[in-house]
Formats: sequence, C-alpha cells, structure tokens
Amino acid sequence: MSDFDKSLHREIEHQRKGEVRFDSYSKVLYSTDASIYQIEPIGVIIPRHKHDVLATVKLAARYRLPVLPRGGGTSLSGQTVGHAIHLDFSKYLNQIVEFNLEEGYVRVEPGVVQDELNAYLRPRGFLLGPDTASSSRATLGGMIGNNSAGAHSILYGKTIDHVLGMNVILSNGEEAALGPLSDETLANRLEGDGLENRVYRAVQALVEENRNEIQRRYPKLMRRVSGYNLDEFIKDQPFDLSRMVVGSEGTLAIVTEAKLKIMPRPKFTALEVVHFRSLVEAVESSREILACGPAAMELLDKMILDLGRHSLEYSRRMDFIQGDPGGLMLVEFYGDSRAEVEFKIEAMERRLRHHHLGYAYTRALEPAEQLNIWKVRKGSQGLLLSVLGDKKPIAFVEDPAVPVEKLPEFLRRFQKLLAAYDTVGGYYGHASVGCVHIRPLIDLKQASEVEKIRRISDEVCSLVIEFGGSMSGEHGDGLARSHHNERLFGPVLYKAFQRVKAVFDPQNILNPGKVVNAPGMTENLRYGSKYQAAEIRTHYDFSHQGGFARAVEMCSGIGVCRKTLEGTMCPSYMATRDEEHSTRGRANALRAALSGSLPLEDLTSKRMYQVLDLCLECKGCKGECPSNVDMAKIKYEFLVHYYEKHGVPLRARLFAHLETLNRWGSRMAPVSNWILRNPLAKQLLKTTIGITPQRDFPPFARPNLLDWFHSHTPPSSSGRQVVLFNDCFMTYNYPEVGRAATELLERLGFEVVLVPKTCCGRPMISKGLVTEARRCAARNVEVLKPYVDRGVPTVGCEPSCLLTLRDEYLDLLKGDAPQNLAKQSFLIEEFLDHLPEPGNFQLKSQQTGRKLLLHSHCHQK
Repeated sequence: MSDFDKSLHREIEHQRKGEVRFDSYSKVLYSTDASIYQIEPIGVIIPRHKHDVLATVKLAARYRLPVLPRGGGTSLSGQTVGHAIHLDFSKYLNQIVEFNLEEGYVRVEPGVVQDELNAYLRPRGFLLGPDTASSSRATLGGMIGNNSAGAHSILYGKTIDHVLGMNVILSNGEEAALGPLSDETLANRLEGDGLENRVYRAVQALVEENRNEIQRRYPKLMRRVSGYNLDEFIKDQPFDLSRMVVGSEGTLAIVTEAKLKIMPRPKFTALEVVHFRSLVEAVESSREILACGPAAMELLDKMILDLGRHSLEYSRRMDFIQGDPGGLMLVEFYGDSRAEVEFKIEAMERRLRHHHLGYAYTRALEPAEQLNIWKVRKGSQGLLLSVLGDKKPIAFVEDPAVPVEKLPEFLRRFQKLLAAYDTVGGYYGHASVGCVHIRPLIDLKQASEVEKIRRISDEVCSLVIEFGGSMSGEHGDGLARSHHNERLFGPVLYKAFQRVKAVFDPQNILNPGKVVNAPGMTENLRYGSKYQAAEIRTHYDFSHQGGFARAVEMCSGIGVCRKTLEGTMCPSYMATRDEEHSTRGRANALRAALSGSLPLEDLTSKRMYQVLDLCLECKGCKGECPSNVDMAKIKYEFLVHYYEKHGVPLRARLFAHLETLNRWGSRMAPVSNWILRNPLAKQLLKTTIGITPQRDFPPFARPNLLDWFHSHTPPSSSGRQVVLFNDCFMTYNYPEVGRAATELLERLGFEVVLVPKTCCGRPMISKGLVTEARRCAARNVEVLKPYVDRGVPTVGCEPSCLLTLRDEYLDLLKGDAPQNLAKQSFLIEEFLDHLPEPGNFQLKSQQTGRKLLLHSHCHQK
C-alpha cells in the first residue's frame, strides 16, 4: 500500500462506519466484473449507511478522486471496473425500506438483489417487471444504472418504466430527491446556485437546443440503452431528472434509495418450446408468434444447447428438447385461468403449423416444468463461457437491438460478418423486442484476435446504424461500446452528452470513461496479448481444462456464485455476503497470483489461505456454476502447495486420518465417548486443534458394523452380488445405517460383500495430504477391481465417500481401472432407482402418506 493509500485509508476509516479496504487483495477482487476488462481500483469501501456514501463522495470531490458505485459486479460491458474508489452496496445497503400495497410501489436500497425483492413480493401477489437473466445476483442499483430489462420487456419495458423516484448523491456531495415534478416545482428547482439547480437548468436548455436532433437520431426501438436519455425529456410527461440518471452507469449521480413500481403477478402462466431446424428459421417465426400476444419470446441456439448437454447442472434439465434443433423459441403466455393459457398456446401452435414453422413443440403447464426451462434460458451466458480453451464466446458486440421485423435479415448479415473473420458466435436473447445477444468466439490472448474484436465491433456498429438499431439494448455502453456513441448519435448529440456529464460531474469523478470520453475498447483487457499465467506442477489432473491456470480462468466473473436463495453454491458467500468468500473472488485472487497482478509467491501465502479457507469444498460450484468451475479441486491443489511451503499442521493431519481415529475410538468405546464429552477434554481440543467446546462429536459404536456384518446370517440370495462401500462413519459411528443398507439389499436378493478397503481418501484430499490420498485410492481400486471386472456394482450411502470414487480418483490415478470403477459406483438411491425390476420386494411402513424433509448432501446435488 502506497503512502497516499495509507493516508487516504486512515482518513476514510475515520469518517465512516463501513468497511474500508485498500489492500492489494481487495483491489484484485474488485478489478473485474463479468466483462472482458480489468482495472485495479484505488480502494474499496463497503458502506453500512448512506452517510458512509456521502462522506466518501465528499472526500473524493476534495481530492478529485474517481468514485464507482457497484452492485453485484455483473456488468457485461465493463461499467463496474475502473481506477476509482469502489462503493460496494451489496453487503449492507440491501434493505427493502417500504412496501405500499395501495399505491403499488416499494422503496429499496441499491444493494437489494432482484430475486430477493421478488421473493419478498411473491406472497404479497406482486413482482418487479424487469427480470434479467442475472436476477439471482443483480442488484436494483445496478439495474437502475444499466436500465436493465429482461425476458418480459415486451410487457413490462425497461427499468426506467418502473422508477417512480430516487434519492441520489451528486458529485459534490449534495443530496437530491429526484422524481416527476409539477410545473411549479420545476420552476423552483430551476432557481438557485446549487449543483442540483444548475443541472436542472442545463438539462432543460440542452433538450430545447437539440429537440429536433433528438427526434431524428434516437433509434425508434423498445430497447435502447446506449447514450444518455435525452429522448425522455421530449415526451409528453412531467420533467423527471431521475429518468436521466437511469441508464447513466453511475456517471451522473449515486443512487442511495429508489421508489419502484411493482406489478401484479400473473394468475396463470404456460410455456411452449418451439423447435426449429435453424437459428434464422426460429427468428423468422417472430412475427407469427408476436401476433399471438406472448408475455415473453426468448431465443436459444444450438451452441448453447450442445454445451448444456455436457453440463452437470443443465444436462438433467434438457429433457424438454426434442431431436437436435438449430434453434429454440421459448414462448410464454399469461392468463386468468389455465384454460386461457392453454387456448393461447394451442392457437399459436395452429398458426405456426399453418405457416410450416417449427418441427416440434414442447408444452409446459406446470410451474416446476416451466421453472426448469427458464433455468436453462437464464444459464445461457454461463453455458457459452464453459467452452474449454482460450477461445471463448466473449461479450463486446453481444447486445445489439434492431426493429423486430428486421431481425432475421440482421442476423443473416451478422453471421456472414463473423464468417468473414473466421469465427462463429453463440446466439440467445430477447427476440420479442429485437435484442439478441451474440457472442463471437475470440482468443483475447492473441494480438491478432484483439485487433479482430476492434474491427468486428466497428463493422457491427455500421450494421446497427444501417438497420436503425442500437449497439446496446440492455447491457449498456461501459468500456466495450461507449466509444461508438458519437457514430451512433452523431457529433451534435454526442457533444450534448458530454455537456450532460460536465454539468452533473464537473470534476469528472463519477465512474469516468463510460458513456462519453471513453478509452479505446481494446485497452484494459483482462486477457490480452501480453497476458501470461504461470503454469505450476500439479498433483491432480487438470488436463481436461488445459492446466491449473486455465481451470482458474474458467471463472468468467458472471457471479452466479453470489446467489443466496437457492442451491448449494456458494455457502460461504451466503453466510458472509463478502466478495472474497465467493467462488468468483477466490478465482480472481488465484488468477492474479498466476498472472502477475499479485506476486507469484502469493500463490502459497497466508493471505491466499485466508481467501480459500472458508471454501467448504462442497462441490456446489462444480455442479451449479454454468462454467463448471471446480473450486474444491482447485483448493485441494492449493493446499498441497501451501503445506509443502508451510508444513502440515496437527489439526489437518488429525482430520485427514479420520478413519484411523474412528477405528480406535470404536475399539475404546464407551470410554472414548465419555472422554469426548468431558469438559476438560473439550477444552484441550479447543486449545490444541481449534475445535469449539460447543461441538458434540459423533458417538463411537461398539460393536461396529464390521462386528455385526461378520456375525449376521444373510438370507439366501439370487447369486447377484453388490459391494457395500462402508464409509468410516457408517462403520464406526452409525452402524445402524450400514445394517439397514445391508438388510435392504439382501431383501432385494443381493449378496452383500464388504471388501478389505481403506479410507476413501476424502479427508486426506480435503486437507491437502495428496500422497496419502493417492495411496488410499490405489488400494481401493485394487481391492475392488476383481468385482468391477465381473460387473459387480459398488454401492455407498455416504455421498462424499462414494463420489470420491467417481470424481477425485480420476484425477489422482491413471489407467482404465479407476475409470471402470467410477462407472460402476452408485449411491444407494441411484442403485435402487436403476434396478430393472424390484421383484417381490415391498417396503412396509406405518408412515404412509407422511411428508419427510430430506436434507441432501452437498456432494449429492
């Protein structure tokens, strides 16, 4: 930290109650978003209260330091990266301040996440109209800054159509309440010498000076978020300065509270998935589908569908697809009854069949079916970024919008343009409003490819102008597109934009370089021709991803790991709401050390250990991250290198050899149980290995499962064998689980076999003892091989142990034997589910009809 940083840090810390972070790691964590850009911040402030924001802006104005308001960091165009003091609103300023049923609005702080607001509104019968694909982590402040829209914008429009007012902090630290004004109130606001007064006068004058140019040059579209919203001030509506702030990307004012209109939830919904042979055919159906009055009409292309079939999370959601379509159109209808939405779907189907559009139709009437399909649509961006290798479908021309009737020809021309540059793209998005997201495959690590994106972007801009469109329909300008605004709007309006920025922000401290006066689009790239990542010797197999560095680089920054309402990923973020403790934060820190943004020796530093420490190795990211980032595996590798440098602590060694401890504990029971319940023993464990006295230990069992198994008399079997993979808890702590599994399998006619296995190795893997883990893996593969060769399945009850055979063994061992074992290893419920016939087996229970809550294991999910 420089002397200036230290001085600034002290002054900021003295003035506010929020968190102040000026260390190198925090700067790295906030240097990227979901875009292709990276710029190191001056520092990071996580405000707890509006007064923290106010004090920061005043201090920044005094020192002429840039300030950047940040929500979820999900920007695709680089709006939330910059050399500035970053204000992260997502951790604390995330409260719903007011819900007004009678007038149909909510007041919210800027850090409220879209899905969390909708979860609050759902039981009250309302929703927020704009619904972005990033709804699980996108904040409302970010949506306001971006003027976000989403899948249902054909009904609900953009965020600007739902903002009823806002409280903001201007660039000099003045507070202002913005909203629609009466003529009398406007006249009062035009008087005075404050910054707010000067802004009102300047905007009014600019609109009058440029009224004709505004009418002539602004695209006539439902979707246009490029530039500033001067067009909002020539409409027949009250003067409302909040409409200028919406979509301004944090360059004009900082929102501290917003009043948002809410909408009644639809009573019934239905979804139809129309299958097409090609992408263009799908888009050509738009006119006929729109004539049927849908609430949403979303496009998915073949690239996304193919990637989804290979994704752990999405492959199980793809049952609705028929055949091998070149494009899908997801069409949703709203209605007051099930009969009404079914009627609408049937009418659309007849219309499409009449015009020979689509070869198959999948109807989803149940909410669970619809949710499943929508999850695939929302995962489109991440699925595209799961492409292995350095060539990725990146965002730089991914958001053009054109009139809907021109969309088919626009996409044909776009495809030809990409073909001329020897690349292809992934296509998805909002066909209903002419806004399709197109991501060309580009390798930004090659200088020629960096030049290619500049040339493609210029040609796309020309194409957009030709079709009367906008370079951005909802993702904004940022660093990727702001440089096009002078071409799009012409020099007169661009100068007006510059004057808007200058009057709101005379010192140019609010998120500079966005919308106007932008740097070149190929500056500040996260990956560029000079990017190099160190390759390290690994103990696990990362060849599928192209090495350890590329496994880390699979994180694109889209931030699905910041969701809080569903799924497993990421438990440490859900608990802390801290960027450092998200999968994205960990990947950013590791990539920084590998690429030189941090010193390479930091790869095994104690600070890096802190970043990774709260990772529970739950595998939630491997399953739920659309790009399949496996942070658990990355942490395994990190721990090996960390302990090679710092030594293995006693705590890690003890937990790694859990089976040995359990075996001896079982032999010494009940004495061992008494010892572990003793307060003195608990205090000793806290002092020596850091186990809290509040933690109760699993009881040791005597006799254990092995004692019971070898003494029990199995019934006659059908001759079919199954190996029960008895984990250490089943064996030494909870033998009743093993007994129940054995008796169940025997009643199904199987001969249950226990083999002289050792620990699965999971505890050693999780604690960084890779040599011992590999030894265990080799031993277990060896003893199970004769059964595998005969086709005898291996069945387990403990997911973390059994799934080690299917996952980590493949990274620890080479050859066919571990592969074959993985294919024949099943959790007991999987095994039962796939039995060809249950025979005469019947499960008798007195609990018929009773509902049970199942808390499934994170590795199971």
